[in-house]
Amino acid sequence: MKKVALASAILASLAAGTVNAATVYQDDDKSLSIGGRAEARFNLSDANKGDDGTGNAFKDKSRARINLKGKAKINDQVTAFGKYEAEISDSSDSTVKSRYVFAGFDTQAGAFSYGKQDSAQVMLTDYTDILATFGGDGVDLVDGNKDKRENNFLYAGEFNNFTVSANYIAENNDAVKDSDSYGIAAQYAFPFGLSLGAGYVSGQDGVDVDANQYNLAASYEFNNFYAAATYASGEDGNTDLTGYELATAFKMNQFIAQAAYNFKQSEDGGVKTDKVDYFVLEGIYKFNKNLRTYAGYLFNQIDGEDDELQMGIRYDF
Repeated sequence: MKKVALASAILASLAAGTVNAATVYQDDDKSLSIGGRAEARFNLSDANKGDDGTGNAFKDKSRARINLKGKAKINDQVTAFGKYEAEISDSSDSTVKSRYVFAGFDTQAGAFSYGKQDSAQVMLTDYTDILATFGGDGVDLVDGNKDKRENNFLYAGEFNNFTVSANYIAENNDAVKDSDSYGIAAQYAFPFGLSLGAGYVSGQDGVDVDANQYNLAASYEFNNFYAAATYASGEDGNTDLTGYELATAFKMNQFIAQAAYNFKQSEDGGVKTDKVDYFVLEGIYKFNKNLRTYAGYLFNQIDGEDDELQMGIRYDF
């Protein structure tokens, strides 16, 4: 089960390796680890047939990822770190995409980094973005709220059970001028399994187009049970936006049963339009820490939109 509510989530994503990452070099002052995954998966839906409806409902969505993470001690108070992660999709042109490229310093006051990395809000949206197949579509209302943002300056600090993160994104979208934004988020993890968080994003989504949103998140974890909710409200120009996500998971030995609901709605000129509205049921079976299989079914609630089935097998190294 994904431990999304731990107070150290942001700092761990900055500097630490994945669970299965292999340390290829380490001494008293520096270390280098390598990790990744190979994931064969497919999607089955009438939505894959195209506008004329004559295509194939089966679509391969296989991918592979590889990441490098390093740390180097500068002195007793400062440690440098860096991360690079690439994804290769199994498409006709075998597209290689850089997911993360950032570096920074970890100090007693917190971690400071710059590059392509998550916004400060991701530690909140990860509360409900726990599925292996779908999900994570309800609460990203403006661009500055999302993960993997370029030109991103990020600070993250952990103080006992309290975590705070702040970031500034300078012109993330090359196609849109004046697309900078800033955000701040905080969460508190109580010792009995409850975590609460809140965040705010403000910026531009084009010339003279103001974009902002606030986020509220809560999660509860007890033994093998997990439940979480996130809520977001904001504006993009003259359009009002609202979204929320609900997620739950239950672990039974090597099997994990998960479910989620995602909803997003826009309102412009008094007219409300549902952008996202679906339920997901999912099952994951973990053979060991390296190999898992999964299947998820999406029940789409928007008229004219199709349901989807996604299945896969994943090996982490």
